[in-house]
Amino acid sequence: MSAFDDPFDPKVKLASQGCSCGRHSNQTEHQLDEDARIGRVVETTVMRALFPHDETRRNFIRAVGASTAFAAISTLFPMAAAKALAADRAPLEKPDLKIGFVPITCATPIIMAGPMGFYSREGLNVSLLKTAGWAVVRDKVMNKEYDASHMLSPMPLAISLGLGSQAQPIDVAAIENINGQAITMHVKHKNNLDPKQWKGLKFGIPFDYSIHNFLLRYFLAENGIDPDKDVELRIMAPPDMVANLRAGNIDGFLGPEPFNQRAVYEEVGFIHTLSRDIWDGHPCCAFGVSHEFTKAYPNTFAALFRAIASATEYAHKPENRDDIIKAIAPANYLNQPIPVLEQVMTGHFADGLGKVRNVPDRVDFDPFPWQSMAVWMLTQMKRWGYLKGDVNYKQIAEQVFLATDARKRMKEMGLSAPASNYSKYTIMGKEFDPAKPEQYLKSFKISRA
Repeated sequence: MSAFDDPFDPKVKLASQGCSCGRHSNQTEHQLDEDARIGRVVETTVMRALFPHDETRRNFIRAVGASTAFAAISTLFPMAAAKALAADRAPLEKPDLKIGFVPITCATPIIMAGPMGFYSREGLNVSLLKTAGWAVVRDKVMNKEYDASHMLSPMPLAISLGLGSQAQPIDVAAIENINGQAITMHVKHKNNLDPKQWKGLKFGIPFDYSIHNFLLRYFLAENGIDPDKDVELRIMAPPDMVANLRAGNIDGFLGPEPFNQRAVYEEVGFIHTLSRDIWDGHPCCAFGVSHEFTKAYPNTFAALFRAIASATEYAHKPENRDDIIKAIAPANYLNQPIPVLEQVMTGHFADGLGKVRNVPDRVDFDPFPWQSMAVWMLTQMKRWGYLKGDVNYKQIAEQVFLATDARKRMKEMGLSAPASNYSKYTIMGKEFDPAKPEQYLKSFKISRA
């Protein structure tokens, strides 16, 4: 039985035993699998240290065989003792945690870490708290009602800088998801597809300090529309976007899933542009905690990172999407129809314009908090007047986005991580170099900077 199977479904056969993640027949098998993973991480670390050049390692193994190589290395290094030490983690300072989430597909890693047993594997007892909107998330994190939370990735930068609220340092432990958003328009605009003709329209966005706001502004400006003068941007909670579209309060929105697909499902909207077609691989939501929490509870923070990173890796794999859909659909999480979530999570979807599209990476998950992504967000905050004066982009990015910590822990877990914290991006054909943020800002025709 999967952890996501309905025990009240007569067609489902319930096993008498199972593990916490649902993938093993019992908890003993689960633990053996986990021990094997930790052991492999230790072995890989030792071999990398002994053989900095991988070709040398491969030649050595080809020459003596894998068994002889393992035995020889074990005489030089106490492999068994190192594995036992790695499995014995530091005690948690605060095992009982309250974590907030907004009911959108970006929250998948935070939700899935529960049923997959990733929180409990780390010794964490997590209460997930469904939250209506982003301003409420911000206030509850700042008031310490939440220990950690699902956030829009620009939010920790804004809160740390005191934009829209009192300044309070927030750490981004991990990015939750990449891509996964879209511009959805009301069906009355089916013959108005050219964004250059969108002057006078009203658009919904979820929050000022959101990737949605910055991507929509970018998209409109690249098409000659000034987002502050030619259109109206209205802030609304994601679950309210489809209702506002149906009521005619807005002409479209750039919002999270599943609400773009939900608008198509309810025949009130069509998907005009996927956010991946604006910036492929862009960040959306993040997992954030106060800097005070990180410092006070370092072992708990590390355990939380491991749980979220494990769930993000799980969500990234297409073969796990069916189980994810069953898990996140119920009312206590996203409260959405299965067909809507299937189209979102598989990328095989109706666009509302009569086409069925196949875009497997429409939604994806990657935990690494690139500091170059933070620099891009800061350029857009300055571009549109949220951030004024001289900006030390690199310093702010490195204070808030904990990329170096993430890399260290991902390697400890046996997960691959980028070698650098910075990368260049191409957004609607224009290159962004994080080493030249001011030069990038000056390249835009429409800007408040």
